[in-house]
Order: sequence, then structure tokens, then C-alpha cells
Amino acid sequence: MLPASCSLGISPCPNDTYIFEALIHGRIPAPFSPRLHMADVEELNARALRGELDVSKLSLAVVPEILKHYILLNSGGALGRGCGPLLVARPDLKEKDQAGGRVAIPGRMTTANLLLSLHGGFRGPRLEMSFDRVMPALCAKEAELGLIIHEGRFTYAGQGLSLVLDLGQWWEKEKNLPLPLGIIAVRRSLGRDFALAANDAVRASLSYARSHPDEGKKFIAAHAKEMDEDVMRRHIELFVNDYSMDLGREGREAVLELLRAGTSESDVSLPDLPLFVE
Repeated sequence: MLPASCSLGISPCPNDTYIFEALIHGRIPAPFSPRLHMADVEELNARALRGELDVSKLSLAVVPEILKHYILLNSGGALGRGCGPLLVARPDLKEKDQAGGRVAIPGRMTTANLLLSLHGGFRGPRLEMSFDRVMPALCAKEAELGLIIHEGRFTYAGQGLSLVLDLGQWWEKEKNLPLPLGIIAVRRSLGRDFALAANDAVRASLSYARSHPDEGKKFIAAHAKEMDEDVMRRHIELFVNDYSMDLGREGREAVLELLRAGTSESDVSLPDLPLFVE
């Protein structure tokens, strides 16, 4: 028997609020009522490590550490091409000083930080902060480099910052795969039937959003860090795609490749458990 309600963790970013708005507001038939917990993805990562949420958006980088207790959905994630984290710099930073410069990062457990480590070319101190603080930290000269995610890719040039490295482009060239950034995970203890129902509900919510694009606009705008309507539109167009509806074979392969790469850099191993709900 499925639970009547469950805790649902998503970020306030437009791609998440776009995908989940219909589910959150009961616009679609769903087998459970979600109790919403909205937070920055790094906070969601930490809450999943503590096992606090039933269903949650997570960074791929934290997945190896939670797989004993969570299984991954095929819907609702952020994966694609041309959507990777960007390493940007203050305009006064000389190229010879980039490798050792201080880097403002949007959290230790984010996929962006994992990719920066996998690249290996930037070994300066890393300063953890919420993603919306990264560009202000550069402008305030608290760091020389910044790792930007989400809508920051559309606005960094307007802050006078320059692109140093597109980590998504680097990953795609190295692996010939799309880049998985975030994914939806469900507590294993809730059972396979619940996970399958959650997967279907997320897919139905996204389908509703695509069919009724105006209904969620107020909800999306109310939680977006960047309120410019054009930026929100571009954000959704970039991070919500066919992989968000279903990862498919290539998407699952990309997720597994990043998990393998991440665990090779740490002492965490992937448990011998099903990775995706089937």
C-alpha cells in the first residue's frame, strides 16, 4: 500500500519548479500528496545523506554516498548537452594565476565541484557558498575564480566576468556523452511500487507543464533567484529536455559514467544494488 503523502525536496531553480509545479499543486492525478521542502541543492544533498526526505532532487556527485538508501528515477532530472557548469574569473586575473586562484564553489557535494576535481587543472583553495553568492563573491574580490551553475551562465558576462572553462563542454568531449547534473532519488524503504508511482507522477507533472506553459509561471517566478523573465525562459529551455521526461539508455549510461568517475576519485564505492527503478 502506497503512503498517502511523502516529503519532496526540490530546489527553487526554474527547471525544478517548472517540472514539479503541477504535482505540487494537485493539477494531475497522483498516488500521494507531496509535502514540499524547497532548498538549495547542496542543502538537499545534506538532507539526503541524513535520510530525511522521501523523494528529492540531488546532485550526481552525492549519489554514491546515498545509494544504499535511495534508488534513482528515470524522470525529473537535469541532464543534457551545452548545460554544464562554467568556471569564470575576475577580469583582473592573469592567466598564469588561474590554476592557483581561490575558487568560489556552490557547495562541496555539487556536480560542478566534482567536475572541477575531475578536470584537475585548478588546485587553488575552494570557498563553499550558495550558488547565488558565487558571482557577488568574485565582484567583492573574495575569490579569483567562480564555479557558476543554473541561470548564472546567462548573466555572468553582465557582471564583467570572463569565461575560463566550460566544464560541460570538457566532459562531453572526454566522454562523448551528455552531462548529468542532477537526478531524482526515492527512499528504497518505500518500495518499488512507490518508486514507480513517483516516476510516473513526475513524468505526468512535466507533461502537464509542457501542455499548460502559463499555469506555473507565478510559482516559478516567486522562487527564482533571477527574476528576469527571459533568463527564466532560457533556463527552462536549457535544463528541461527529453532526458527530463526519461533518461533513456544514453542518459542512464551518462549517469553511470559520472558515478564511476566520481568514485574513482574517492574512497566511496557503488553498492551492488539496482541503480534505477525498473
